Amino acid sequence: MQELRLLGHSNLYLSPLGLGTWQFSNKDKDRTWWHKIDDQAVYDIIKVSLEGGINWLDTAEVYGRGNSEKFIGRNLQRLQSEGALSETVYIADKWFPLLRSAKTISETIATRLDYLQRDAIDLYQIHQPTSLSSLYRQLKELAKLHHQGVIKAIGVSNFTARQMEKADDILKKFDLRLSSNQVKFNLLHRKPEKNGVLELAKERGISLIAYSPLQQGVLTGRFHDNPDSIQTLSKVRRVNSGLNQKNLVKTQPLIDLLKRLGLKYGKSPAQIALNWLITAHGDTVFAIPGASSRFQARSNLEAQHFQLSQEDLDQLSHWQEL
Repeated sequence: MQELRLLGHSNLYLSPLGLGTWQFSNKDKDRTWWHKIDDQAVYDIIKVSLEGGINWLDTAEVYGRGNSEKFIGRNLQRLQSEGALSETVYIADKWFPLLRSAKTISETIATRLDYLQRDAIDLYQIHQPTSLSSLYRQLKELAKLHHQGVIKAIGVSNFTARQMEKADDILKKFDLRLSSNQVKFNLLHRKPEKNGVLELAKERGISLIAYSPLQQGVLTGRFHDNPDSIQTLSKVRRVNSGLNQKNLVKTQPLIDLLKRLGLKYGKSPAQIALNWLITAHGDTVFAIPGASSRFQARSNLEAQHFQLSQEDLDQLSHWQEL
């Protein structure tokens, strides 16, 4: 099992993998992406994840307008009452800034804590760079909450390298530093390696949290094995994931490589893909795969219980050149 890592400029030691919880939304709009889930399934997923070595969950107020947070709060309390939580469980949450001003950060934090049934949020992130307020005002509000002990670390999400740098510089004025930037990153989506985000993260000691680490299931290989199953997904998910016949053909060499390495290590293609993500760039990148069943949760866990060789990491990094 991989050791815990320090998250950027924080005091949080987290497992390389966290549990993404967008799939706990249960709102009609979000069900264009995910099927409805119940409390028992969420309980099982969280329990399996924590028992297997994950020690943090990532959520957001926009995930089902608080439904994901409520699921987490209820089920962590249930696990606590059962004596099933032997270690500290950390929570990463996100404030949704679209068409909202910075003052709503403080105005809504009590709701976040109430839903999560916690006294503080370990990592609080600006979900997108789309607020009506300046970045300075947003970070000033977060800094105030940090100094009050309501949040323990500050992060951002979907920020460019320039925006990351600006955020970190602003936080320095409050004697704080930026801990993380949550971005889309996987073997089929390598933009952070090319747009300066990863470079700046390494330069400044800021962690990256990779969402959609399996390209919404594409890197499991299941759609390549059964192309007809694509039609069971919503149109919006197919478009967002690039799931079409042309891309299946284009990415088949990568899936074949993942399968070959899977045979070598006794792992699934998904586990190989996740292990590459959390090891190819040292300790800089964390990942938050989701799970909609105990089986998926257990499968994700295996990705941090082995180590790809440097040769195999390089093969995956340069799969398009093979």
